[in-house]
Amino acid sequence: MKEPITERQARIVEIVTQQGFATIDNLARDFGVSAQSVRRDIIRLDAEGMLQRFHGGVGVRETSVRLGYAEKRTVAADAKQRIAAKAASLIPDGSVVFLDVGTTVEAVARELAGKRRLHVFTASLAAATILSDHPAIDLFVIGGSVRGVDGSLVGETTLSTLSRFRFDYAVIGFSGIDRDGAFMDYDIEKVGVKQAAMEQAEHSFVVGDSSKFRKSAVVRFSGRSNSLSLVTEMRPPAEVLEVMQGLCIIAE
Repeated sequence: MKEPITERQARIVEIVTQQGFATIDNLARDFGVSAQSVRRDIIRLDAEGMLQRFHGGVGVRETSVRLGYAEKRTVAADAKQRIAAKAASLIPDGSVVFLDVGTTVEAVARELAGKRRLHVFTASLAAATILSDHPAIDLFVIGGSVRGVDGSLVGETTLSTLSRFRFDYAVIGFSGIDRDGAFMDYDIEKVGVKQAAMEQAEHSFVVGDSSKFRKSAVVRFSGRSNSLSLVTEMRPPAEVLEVMQGLCIIAE
């Protein structure tokens, strides 16, 4: 007969389900146990199919992510629409724009569809679909390998293609914020695309609702501080404001 999971293991499942990801070091500190003890818990939970092991931590299983992506479009929908409208209002007609992946970026794409003339480059098949039938949008889909259910394009082809262009604006999604205020996401290849696009942009808008302030992820990313703004619907924590050097735009 299979042994039931322990109380600590059950709590780990609860934490990771809420946050999406947790590091071994943080869990060990929270529970007051060794990293090796937490690692054994994670191995057990991974074997049971309850969570998924990653280097240095544990996250929700891919099946949970797949089920959740369609639901993400309805979570904080009003906040996402306000964020999208604000970000789009800051992008003038005639601009050259890069669109990242994610449901908030997709909301921005819908708002940009009302512009009279834009040159849009994207590594998101979902964003491309939203804009594909708008003749005022000069649309370019950056090539690469399709990664995940969000239709993200990643890989060497994506990165090398990005290096050939210069953008007026990059609209970037994120999944969480580190304790020092740095932006984070789960997939290192997707983060590579974000970082490359931000380096090619005169200004980057990082877009996301306030629920992301309470979440952590795996991979950190950043842009040039004097060309980066966070567009959100609520005032972020002090550590985020410090990293952003005050460049936070609140969507009313």
